Amino acid sequence: MKETYSTEIPVIDVFIAGIEKQRENLDYTMSELAALVEANNMHAVEDIRQKLDRPTAALYFGKGKAEEFKAESEAQGVKILVVNDELSPTQIRNLEAASGMEVMDRTGLILAIFASRAQSREAKLQVQMAQLQYQLPRLRGMQAKLDQQSGGAGLANRGAGETKIELDRRVIENRITHIKKDLAEMDKEESTRRKQRDKSGIPTVALVGYTNSGKSTTMNGLLRLIGQDEDKQVFEKNMLFATLDTSVRNIQFEDKKQILLSDTVGFVSKLPHQLVKAFRTTLAEAAQADLLIQVIDVADKHAEEMIQTTEETLKAIGVENIPMIYAYNKADLADIAYPTFSDDKFTYSARDEASLNQLVDIIKKNVFKDNEIMTVLIPFDKGQIVDLINEKATILETTYEESGTKLKIDAPKIIANQVQDYIV
Repeated sequence: MKETYSTEIPVIDVFIAGIEKQRENLDYTMSELAALVEANNMHAVEDIRQKLDRPTAALYFGKGKAEEFKAESEAQGVKILVVNDELSPTQIRNLEAASGMEVMDRTGLILAIFASRAQSREAKLQVQMAQLQYQLPRLRGMQAKLDQQSGGAGLANRGAGETKIELDRRVIENRITHIKKDLAEMDKEESTRRKQRDKSGIPTVALVGYTNSGKSTTMNGLLRLIGQDEDKQVFEKNMLFATLDTSVRNIQFEDKKQILLSDTVGFVSKLPHQLVKAFRTTLAEAAQADLLIQVIDVADKHAEEMIQTTEETLKAIGVENIPMIYAYNKADLADIAYPTFSDDKFTYSARDEASLNQLVDIIKKNVFKDNEIMTVLIPFDKGQIVDLINEKATILETTYEESGTKLKIDAPKIIANQVQDYIV
């Protein structure tokens, strides 16, 4: 599908920095941070790290490291420091004072990327709510400082600045309340649509996984395979969080079997809890799916960490106990044989037709395993039943008898139940 994002925004040089904590793969999260700043039209000119048992309360980093930031900033003319964690308001304020740089934490960076990517009204509202929820405690932090300066007196003794902060807080809280109402109404409408889809008896398959793993490319490949028009394809681009909207497409195979395939928003490590909460509605498609296909970039050296991040995020939004296929994409870039399938692991390339055909077979074997093979005799005056079978089931054999049309069919449960009276 045609790319729509502008590439004319000037790139800003930044430093990225993190501390090495226990039980964290710093190489993984820092390489990811570099990709995130690139996605936000920035370029990481320095990757600065520090070994600490735990972040310091005042600066997050040690005092000496903050002085190093200042020296490097002055030497290279870089004015922005992006930190590989969510910082407290105090840490941001102190680190900016000590380093002479503007400080952006990982959460603020991801929220900025999401804000620039949001296209639909729902996605824009979800991101806006997450941003406001991120800002609220930072307003409180500023207010606490002013409280101390004013001696904790009553409202009558508070300064104009503090009154402004309280006003800002009320404005933000009111806006969050309005956004929640709007999103709840959208969720109600989407729930109605999901219930209608459930009544159709068409099984649902959700593509989940890390951002930029190839979910949208996989969906578009399957759509092309069945001859869907280009306008049905979803946006795809080699970038983090290329799309934030869940897209659902009806896919009908040559044998008349149908699925509803959804392409969900991608994940990333340390995904801000504000966003996980805000996008719970968007990810409801995954929670309702009959089968999950976790798309994994097998060419990425951090593939296993990405799987862990995906599964932790799915658990956080309540997606559990749904059958899952691990689909290792981009095998063509990793010099790995493909397509291959063993147990629940599928190695493939989303741009390879043989891979997509095998993926179709895997999907069918999983979601249609409860189909029933049956023979029915439909009276000639029940043509609507034959039409229903033609539309929703696979006809294996057809013969005509004196009393009606005899059909051997491969039928999903919902159709099998509707034709019970005609079984012979």
